[in-house]
Amino acid sequence: MGALPARSSPPIRGAHFTGAWAADQWEARLEAGWGGGRLYGKGAVMAAAVALWVRTEPPLLGALPLPPPARLGRPYLRKMAAYARRRAAEGCFPRLRWASWRHIACGKLRLGRGLAWLYFQRFLRLLPAPPPRSLRRAEAEAACGSAEELERERSKLSVDTLQFLLFLYLQQLSRLSLRTAIRGEQWPSPAAPGPAGKGAGQSKNWNDQDHLAFVLAHLSDMLELLLEPEQLSTSSHATSNSLVSYEAVCALSFLIEGTVEGSGTVHPLHELALWQPCQEKNGYSKSNNAFSFPKLESWLRSCLATNPFGMTACLRSGKKLAWAQQVEGTTRRAKIACNTPVVPEVFPMVIMSQVYKQTLAKSSDTLVGAHVRIHRCNESFIYLLSPLRSVTIEKCRNSTFVLGPVEVSIHVHSCDNVKVIAVCYSLSLSSTTGCTFHVLTPTQPLILAGNQAVSLAPFHTHYPMLEDHMAQVGLATLPNYWDSPMLLGKESSDTSVFRLLPPSDFYTFVIPFEMEGDTTETPGGLPQAYQKALSQREQKVQIWQKMVKEACLSNAAC
Repeated sequence: MGALPARSSPPIRGAHFTGAWAADQWEARLEAGWGGGRLYGKGAVMAAAVALWVRTEPPLLGALPLPPPARLGRPYLRKMAAYARRRAAEGCFPRLRWASWRHIACGKLRLGRGLAWLYFQRFLRLLPAPPPRSLRRAEAEAACGSAEELERERSKLSVDTLQFLLFLYLQQLSRLSLRTAIRGEQWPSPAAPGPAGKGAGQSKNWNDQDHLAFVLAHLSDMLELLLEPEQLSTSSHATSNSLVSYEAVCALSFLIEGTVEGSGTVHPLHELALWQPCQEKNGYSKSNNAFSFPKLESWLRSCLATNPFGMTACLRSGKKLAWAQQVEGTTRRAKIACNTPVVPEVFPMVIMSQVYKQTLAKSSDTLVGAHVRIHRCNESFIYLLSPLRSVTIEKCRNSTFVLGPVEVSIHVHSCDNVKVIAVCYSLSLSSTTGCTFHVLTPTQPLILAGNQAVSLAPFHTHYPMLEDHMAQVGLATLPNYWDSPMLLGKESSDTSVFRLLPPSDFYTFVIPFEMEGDTTETPGGLPQAYQKALSQREQKVQIWQKMVKEACLSNAAC
């Protein structure tokens, strides 16, 4: 496996203009042939259609895999939206500071401080940020010597208020029970079956058709959440005269993106909404710099479709991956696909399923920044030694997964007797039995519902490019909270579901592949108790070898 070249952050999809000037500039750029290197005359532009879809990352990584608290429902989020606008001068709007969110979450929504920080930091991680900034933030947090210093450091952080409201609303995607929307629509929609014939048991976070069904079912609520108070009726609903500000549509770009048909370039929603042929349909007014609520909602519903770069498309038309480093086993049953060849300017997606009794390894550009889903893999060793965006491991048994640094999250669900070895920003577990996790992580591992016999242990391996890959995704060796999990759900008070691996059971792990690179030891070293156990074990081996040598034993059989 060769060394990987550094990869920069995904390119920015278009520029961010404001006001009526933005509409003029956007139309001019389209008519000039901007986007995808394809030229359009004015007539061709006028005839082209806009396609919109739900972005992959907000539901996949933003919707935490646990049912949201009742106070994150629509009525409370509406109250939060109104409160934030009233307290704009106190750091609530248009940017929401951590201290202000902590006050709202703990004082108004009755969330615990740990859960409030969990939502805040997860949203921050979804936003594009240069790796050096993430490393500086980690260094500043690691340097804090007390809880007060840590709070002061976190109080420097802020997020876009309207986008954060959408992020909080999106947590409804993880509700376990079926729910009926205000319009009487069943959720999830029976008209939107999962890909490849999967039933209701499939994870909603990975199902792009469920993402679309959710947004269509709750679009009115989300738009009303973004309205200014004076645009709402006394019953807190939109009217036929309500106007949606341009800033609100910019916030909605957190969730929706799209393209002009045939352009080959992905753009955020707010740029497409300002395109001249769409303004009549979505009710944009230059004088108000706002959109008609009914027309905007109607336009969005008419343009929204399944994500053409999501899991469904990957399964149908993804390229089958070649595994040059297959050590043993057969790929006859394995299904491994990637959508890299058809994805413009978005994070690629890799899906692995039914890998059985194999040892597979890969380090390549195909995996860099990828969302990886590993499904129904049994009795296998899988090495993905590249910087990854996210990893989901579902329904796997008796297997070991060694991963390159994971920029956002690892989620393990419904697995038995698996071992996961990784540096990652966050780790969450649900419905696992007898699994072991050797991790280096700057956030508390989340132990959700249904877990049994979880073992947590320090990260204990390395490969030559590991530290370079960590730098690429903005992960440092400190802080490291591998041994401080957060228990959520029904087992939130049952600490017996997990244990810290005893030092006497701890052994280092050797990755058996040659690569170019400078990393020669485990980043950050080992905790003292584990290093001591290794040293004592090594000392016993040396004493035994010395005894055998001094005994001058012959080769004769006893």
